[in-house]
Amino acid sequence: MSAPIPAHAAVLVVSHRSSDLLARHLAATVDGLDADVVVVDNSPDDDERSATVALGASRGWHVVESPNDGFGAGVNLAARHALARGARSLLMVNPDLSLSSSTAAALLADVRARPDTLVAPVVLRADGSTWFSGGTLDLGLGRTRATGTAGDDDVAWLSGACLAVSDDAWQLLAGFDERYFLYWEDVDLSWRARAAGLRLAVRRDLTTMHEVGGTQEHAGSRRRSDMYYEQNCRNRLMFAAHHLDGAGRRRWSRHSIGWGRAVVLRGGRRQLLRGPGPLLAVTRGTLSGLRYARRRRPAWPLDATGATGAARAATGEVG
Repeated sequence: MSAPIPAHAAVLVVSHRSSDLLARHLAATVDGLDADVVVVDNSPDDDERSATVALGASRGWHVVESPNDGFGAGVNLAARHALARGARSLLMVNPDLSLSSSTAAALLADVRARPDTLVAPVVLRADGSTWFSGGTLDLGLGRTRATGTAGDDDVAWLSGACLAVSDDAWQLLAGFDERYFLYWEDVDLSWRARAAGLRLAVRRDLTTMHEVGGTQEHAGSRRRSDMYYEQNCRNRLMFAAHHLDGAGRRRWSRHSIGWGRAVVLRGGRRQLLRGPGPLLAVTRGTLSGLRYARRRRPAWPLDATGATGAARAATGEVG
């Protein structure tokens, strides 16, 4: 029996060709969970959308069909529908996330009890290794780690793969920045949350399993989609443009080659024997990000270090 949760909770999912994953994972998550379910389907083909609509109708979910404007835009759309339907606490989950209803209930209850806190669980891979336990960000090199913290005081960002937030906190932040089509939008949201005086917390007593790559074009192999490589490189520099001064943007730009190499190697070396696709994607993303960073000025006030208030807050240097 799942733990009790406050009324008017909602589970938000963005589905992109993921009807099979929804049937396998989301159905189990919300079975017996007293929560509204809002699925935004931005699949490009009619058959996939029809499958999601039919699944939602059979389960009593609210399915919204939408153009593919990116992950953040999809979550924002789902949240607007959920809030209009009376939601007071929101839980976003990836379609490939194996999340128990009791864990979902605990996360939703947590943000109702602590509305000033964004909360995530520890996320494991299928082999039991840790995929996320609290994100860190190296301001010097512009590199992230998803498993680099031992306590909440060190958490700089929370993964959007599984994230709970109260309605008040969500509306204060105005949701995800939709300029990030895919990747880094959760880093940006987390940093803005800290700057706004909200807290980030990892429930280390709660775990879930992520079918890593389950929504990727090349699922079943280490190779990631070209979108993965391109957007990770572009949006890293977009983040710098929004939250660092000129010196910081130039510093992150100088380290772009190293970042691109690290991103490509997440897909393994063997993929490079099959063609230049990953390297071309990294190059496209890096060049796009460099152009963006050159013309964009940060929106947040800078301090003497060249970091914004959000950056300082996320490193624990300001309260």
